[in-house]
Amino acid sequence: MAKTIRSALVFTGRVINDTVSFVVFSLLDLLDLFLCLAYRVADFFIEAEWKACYCSPSKEAITNSGKILVSEHGESKIVCLSSTKLRLEEISDTLYRRPSLLTEVSKLTVNELKRLKLDGLTNANNTNTNINVINSSHHEKNVIKKGSSVRSTFMVNSTIVEMLQGKIGGQQSHIPIPRWSDCDCKFCTCWTSSSKETLFVKAEGPRDSAREDVLFIHGFISSSAFWTETVFPNLSSAAKTTYRLFAIDLLGFGRSPKPTDSLYTLREHLDMIERTVLEPHKVKSFHIVAHSLGCILALALAVKHPGSVRSLTLLAPPYFPVPKGEQATQYVMRRVAPRRVWPPIAFGASLACWYEHISRTICLVICKNHRLVEFLVKLITRNRLRTFLLEGFFCHTHNAAWHTLHNIICGTAAKLDAYLTVVRDRLSCDVHIFHGEDDELIPVECSHNVKAKIPRARVKIIEKKDHITIVVGRQKTFARELEEIWRNSSTRT
Repeated sequence: MAKTIRSALVFTGRVINDTVSFVVFSLLDLLDLFLCLAYRVADFFIEAEWKACYCSPSKEAITNSGKILVSEHGESKIVCLSSTKLRLEEISDTLYRRPSLLTEVSKLTVNELKRLKLDGLTNANNTNTNINVINSSHHEKNVIKKGSSVRSTFMVNSTIVEMLQGKIGGQQSHIPIPRWSDCDCKFCTCWTSSSKETLFVKAEGPRDSAREDVLFIHGFISSSAFWTETVFPNLSSAAKTTYRLFAIDLLGFGRSPKPTDSLYTLREHLDMIERTVLEPHKVKSFHIVAHSLGCILALALAVKHPGSVRSLTLLAPPYFPVPKGEQATQYVMRRVAPRRVWPPIAFGASLACWYEHISRTICLVICKNHRLVEFLVKLITRNRLRTFLLEGFFCHTHNAAWHTLHNIICGTAAKLDAYLTVVRDRLSCDVHIFHGEDDELIPVECSHNVKAKIPRARVKIIEKKDHITIVVGRQKTFARELEEIWRNSSTRT
């Protein structure tokens, strides 16, 4: 009887949650549309130009020729995307394709209008091989295959095109101009000269006599302080004299550069880590400790340097195996941000992931005024709250958070299987996974999924701990666990 009642209550709760969520997120869809228009007007009057957003229509079809036609300063030119430049496939389609009731209705309306328009057009002569200037309001790009008169047309989101113009055309500035909605304090806009484009890194340990190196990578909207304020002080004296410790602020977060023209792709994040730590410090063999989103970067880094990684320690890795027939990026977005009002952390993730303009508003209120918010929090809590967590949460830009969330967590969904396979088959390093039992953001099943993919991985579920308290609050214990992992890895090799 009790079991039946419990099942009925769970079912009722789920129905209420689904119903309330549908209403709330339908209203948020409308609000985000209104804010889109409001920000366009504000950007125009404050910055004297329209700012493109990801509400523009887009199309998935991208050709394989490696050439696109872009418009710049009223002129059109062909741009080749080489292996050393930004490539379109690195950009997640979830940036501009987030299905909702409102977007589906809008899409049907637009498609119907296009059909009616096309029915009324007359046939034009398309046999010449000249490149025509395309209607920039729809951002359609023509691609011409070498030795052929056949042209294919595809659409690329306006924001991507604008950023590509700067990156490939050499127009970008190494000292970005902050958006009016971003904080412009020295801490937040710390991009330096072109010869010093590196991340902020906190390094500890002996420079010359260190036996091994350890790289710490934080998670989403966090900073290196997540490690330096918890793990670093609790490592033993022996560990501090044996290992060089590197904790970085990822590109766009904490005290690291926050370039306004960056798309914060996986390639950009990895390049900056290599340029900041591996190359200047001549790191050849190292351990990696990563949390949440940082686990994806850790796996990508391990795959790129398979012979250098001594051990992989992953905390709450966001790995969701994609069912057959599902589109990987869209599936992971729905898992991470399920458009539900409960639990609260799922509601927060949904706001951050689904709504470009609502999340920009949140950054405008909190991040732009982070110094005032930090003061008020300290005043109200009488300095009882761990302020280093506030630093990581407040000190980023909307551009950095928005693109990193989509291009790393969602955009790498189709790559993670391959990364894990490489770690399983080509790397001999130890793999240790820690996960909080009460983690509501990244479910425990994600760690078990990694274990299924890499059988030698050791999974430890920490009771009564969540996404943050898996480290914060148990830092002494975790420091001992890390030392044991590093020591055993060194002994085994």
